[in-house]
Amino acid sequence: MYDFHMHSTFSADCEVPMEEMVQAGIKQQLKKICFTEHIDYEYPDPSITFDVDLDQYENEIKKMNERFGSQIQVLRGIELGVQPHILEQYRQLLRERSFDFIICSMHSTDGKDLHSGKLFEGLKLDEAYEKYYGELYDCVKNFEGFNILGHLDLVTRYKYEEGVYHFLDIIEEIFKTIIPRGQGIEINTSGYKYNMGRLLPSKDILQLYYDMGGEIITIGSDAHKPERIGDRIDEATELLKDIGFKYISTFEKGTPDFHKIV
Repeated sequence: MYDFHMHSTFSADCEVPMEEMVQAGIKQQLKKICFTEHIDYEYPDPSITFDVDLDQYENEIKKMNERFGSQIQVLRGIELGVQPHILEQYRQLLRERSFDFIICSMHSTDGKDLHSGKLFEGLKLDEAYEKYYGELYDCVKNFEGFNILGHLDLVTRYKYEEGVYHFLDIIEEIFKTIIPRGQGIEINTSGYKYNMGRLLPSKDILQLYYDMGGEIITIGSDAHKPERIGDRIDEATELLKDIGFKYISTFEKGTPDFHKIV
């Protein structure tokens, strides 16, 4: 099994040292894990700064592989929090640095962080959703420096109403953009942590991605604590199998490896 979305103290919202997370991965008998620490330039909440000491981060990954490499492979990833006006900053970062794996995520829309709920103020829910998916599409069209899209329907975690659902027409356009470029999506299991009772994205989005010929898909717990590493990965794998996917992907030096689902 593989967990390709997790964090450590290199992310501003995590207090757990990397070694503790690695040991939890070993306990779960995972073959490979990838840390995807947060870089979220100009995050709207001034009380938190999502940036990473990349030299120290790289050194710590090396230490983990030297210490635990016979038991688990530890990869160095990054999770980029995109907004339309900061894409050039990420292009510059990626001209200077390389990673095994890059997740493109949207944690802020219309200059407002999703976590605070400010996006939804003064808007009908479908209007807020349309802003989120439309801005994500804009970022995807104008930024190619990533391997997969993280928790694509994250906006539904913060507010949901029966009958107000995804903008599958916009998501279809997103898939038309990323699939020919050799980019994929993830299944993120953190929906269960937040009492959503499902994986992110939802099954209909996964089905659309499959129907459109998408093949690159990773699985990640989005763990910020060791007890969540590997959480519900078996369930995510079974869902992929039911939809028709044949492989799970991992990444090393930006190149996907395909592991057959059995």
